[in-house]
Parts: sequence; structure tokens; C-alpha cells
Amino acid sequence: MGNGGPKLSKQKLYAKECALFLLTVFALFPAPGRAQAALLMEEPYGFFGSVNPTGHNAIYFERICAETPTRLRRCQSGEQGAVISRYQGINGYDWVAIPLVPYLYSVVQASDVPARADRETVKRLRRRYHEAHLLTLGEDLHPGNFMRGGWTQLVGISYERRIYAFRFETNEAQDDAFIDRMNQGVNRTHFNLLFNNCSDFARFTLNFYFPGTFKRSVFPDAGMTTPKHLAYNLERYARKHPETRLTIFEIPQIPGNRRLSRSNKSIAESLATTVYAVPIAVLNPYLAGGLFVDYFVRGRYHLVPRDPQQLSPSNLAALTTSAGAAENPLSAGMQAPSAPEGGSAETTAPARVKSGLTEMKVTHE
Repeated sequence: MGNGGPKLSKQKLYAKECALFLLTVFALFPAPGRAQAALLMEEPYGFFGSVNPTGHNAIYFERICAETPTRLRRCQSGEQGAVISRYQGINGYDWVAIPLVPYLYSVVQASDVPARADRETVKRLRRRYHEAHLLTLGEDLHPGNFMRGGWTQLVGISYERRIYAFRFETNEAQDDAFIDRMNQGVNRTHFNLLFNNCSDFARFTLNFYFPGTFKRSVFPDAGMTTPKHLAYNLERYARKHPETRLTIFEIPQIPGNRRLSRSNKSIAESLATTVYAVPIAVLNPYLAGGLFVDYFVRGRYHLVPRDPQQLSPSNLAALTTSAGAAENPLSAGMQAPSAPEGGSAETTAPARVKSGLTEMKVTHE
């Protein structure tokens, strides 16, 4: 017993030294900080949405903000990141960045988001934000219409359509490298609806974070990149890589401006389930038969769970909060439960908000 005391003291001393060493290592070499990003799958709407019911893609980043609409930087304390996408008709730019609340609602302060907005209100909010923040893109920049794009594509998206956010994790090194790549590249448009569109930009971005993962698909998209199939590929990737922590959210459409947006479709689904099916069947019944088979065999996949967590203006912060099982049961590695392709369109009038973010465009490789 007399010799046990000193040995125990030495063991305690050794344990303290080890703990101190580990604390020092963790302090000098901290684990890479995690942040959130999200693929935004935006539903089609209006006349163009009837002609081309595939919808739109954008990418949200929690850690990446816009120094200007065409230059990226790391976010500062209190900022909420940026939405980055490709559009046509933005004065020759390939990518543009807009803060989150303006991107979704055309206002700077979340508390100013209306629960309902008619067309005149939407026009007024967009015009006010454009005059205050978007003139650097060109004072004569066209607002756009159903025949051509313009600056109205960049703000107030939630007055036009419902959005689904497929959130995944990134780290600091990835985000910093992406910022450098975007800032050093030539920001000039090479937009092509078929092979260099908004979804191709999103595919390029996802491949930057997950190299070689996202490719064009002959079936069911005829070699094009579409929002629905890109989200499907991300969901499949996340099932095999739980570390991505994929979570799906719904950002409802603000009512009052236009009728509710439609569900996203693949190319085969668009041709097989719309008015295109009749002339195709008349001109080439074999092609029509192939499209129907492709749609029924490969094109009828569901991405969105029946009751995804909804993000109103007052709880957009949930998009940047790591989700536990209690917060949202749909995480990486879980197949989204089936839901009607149209989904639930009627939205609850959002409460007023507090948030902010950004949207942009980038040259495709």
C-alpha cells in the first residue's frame, strides 16, 4: 500500500499531460469548419414554364457572400451567404450574386416581407431593390419578359414559384477554393438552353465539391441537364455518402402575384405527359413509344418527402442549422418518401422574417 500512492500520482500526472497535449493539438490544428450549401430546385411557372416545364436550378452557400453582384468573398459575422446561378440576359454576365432575402422576396429586411403580394406590389418591391442595389449590372439592363431574360429574374423568386432546397455540408477549404475559382474566371455568358443552362452551372458547381459525380444523362433527359434529375443524382449520392447530411426543405410560394407554380419535370416526362405527346405520336409513333417507356421505367421518381419542413421568412435560419433527427427526419442516406408530383401547393401565409443572402452566375467549363 505504501508504494501504491506514488504510482497513482504518476499515472494522474501522465493523464493530465496527455490531456494538455491533446488540447494543444486541437487548438493549433482545429477540425475544418462545416457549413451548409443547398441545391435549389425551383418549379416552373408562367407561359415559359408551360413550354419548358423543367424549372430552374440555383446554389445556396452559407459561408460565401457577394462583395458585389459579380465578385465573391467569405461571409462576415451576421451574414447568411449567397445564392449563385446562371441566367440569360444579364448584360453579358454569366453569374450574378444577390442576398438571400432579396433573392427570395425583393426586400432587404425580412420583417418587410408581405404575407401576400399582388403584381403591383411585386413590381414596386423589385424596382426599389433594383434601383438601390443592382445598377452596377448596367443602368440600361432590361427587366425581362417571357421572351427574354432580365434583372427581374434575380429578385423576388418566391413570388413566382415554390422552391425545394436540398441542403448538404461543405468545409472551409472547399468554399475558399470555389471563391478563388469564381473570382479568377472570366464572367462572360455562354448561355445555351440545351447544353449550358442553369442546371449545367449547378452541375459544374456540385462537381467542384464532389468531383466526377454529376454527369449528363441520355435517359431520361436526352443528354440535357435538368433540375429534377440533378436533384435526383444528389439524393442518390447522399444515400451512399451519409457525411453529406442531405436534408430537404420547402420554401413556399408567396400567394397573390400569380397562380401556383407547377412541379418540375424531366425531358421525357415533359414530352410524354404534355401537349407535345400528340404531335410526336403523329409524326413518329416509335419515338413516342420510346418516350413513354423511358418515362414509366426511369422518369417517374419522387424526390420530395410528403411533409418537408417549410421555411417561411421568419425561420430561414433553419437552412443553415445542422439538422438532427428530431428537426427533419430526411437526412443523408434516407430515401425521400413518395409524394404526389405536384406536391402540396397551397402555402400558409408566411410570417414576417429576419434573414439575408445572394444569387450569381458562372462560366461553364
